[in-house]
Amino acid sequence: MPRAIREIAGVGPQGLTDEILCATGPIVLRGLAAGWPMVRAARSSDDEGDAYLRRFYGDATVGAMLGPPEAEGRFFYNEDMSGFNFYPVHAKLTGVLDEIRAKRDMARPPTVYVGSTSVDACLPGFREHNDLDLGGRDALASIWIGNRTRIAAHYDVPDNLAVVAAGHRRFMLFPPEQLKNLYIGPLDFTPAGQAISLVDMLNPDFDKFPRYAEALEHAQSAVLGPGDALFIPSMWWHHIEALDAFNVLVNYWWQRTPEFMDTPTNALMTAFLTMRGLPAEQRKAWQEVFRHYIFEADDETAQHIPEAARHVLAPLTADGARALRAQILKKLNR
Repeated sequence: MPRAIREIAGVGPQGLTDEILCATGPIVLRGLAAGWPMVRAARSSDDEGDAYLRRFYGDATVGAMLGPPEAEGRFFYNEDMSGFNFYPVHAKLTGVLDEIRAKRDMARPPTVYVGSTSVDACLPGFREHNDLDLGGRDALASIWIGNRTRIAAHYDVPDNLAVVAAGHRRFMLFPPEQLKNLYIGPLDFTPAGQAISLVDMLNPDFDKFPRYAEALEHAQSAVLGPGDALFIPSMWWHHIEALDAFNVLVNYWWQRTPEFMDTPTNALMTAFLTMRGLPAEQRKAWQEVFRHYIFEADDETAQHIPEAARHVLAPLTADGARALRAQILKKLNR
């Protein structure tokens, strides 16, 4: 069984410290948002939680995913991985809420899921009463609404603070170094933008995915209820299971790097274009180049070059990022 995620109790919406929000491992914050009106309404009943959301709805259209009952809430690929086992729709948020409410008492309902939707765009005013103080971080606040769903293990580049506002969710997390043991699917053909583990974590096939047993040795897990929150550090793999017929989660994403920096995912995809097909000895040589200039770079890396002549080896600035991006695009578009 995965070990329990470390917990901290007694932290309120104004008590999130850098020690928590810059942690290198996950942290459960019990009762962090217990005072949110949304949480109090959801604890009272699903109907009251639903009604509270509708108070802030204007006329927003949201993206939703619909899955058949036989998928049992798991958003995934189809049998031959040529497509997916769900289909996307655009609908009014009230229509999605109506659908969830209508299917709430079904033993095996179709799956309804609204993922990663801007809170301010679809529920203006909601954050005036339900929000957290992240110490000045420029965070993107998103809302996730659905019935019983399963989201395959994936990572996010930003740090993530996930707050359960209604229902219960089970999180299972794996550190970044377990990548090879999670059997990741295609990088450029994904259910929702991020590459996912192909392992069904509720019913793992150890004959097909034997190294997943090693990943489980390093897994951490927790079940969160309304008002509880989970800090997920950048690049940690996380599998999320919504356990109730009505679930709402609000999460905050933020980067610790300047806005002018591109996502490292772009470097990875460019490496497929430029390096993966090289002979083994050349790949090993480039591994040393990256170790020297990127992964183990320090103040001595370019110390032998006059400061004014360091160019790309100097600390990156907004102007330097624009110039470098233009140079790279010019070479890629040759």
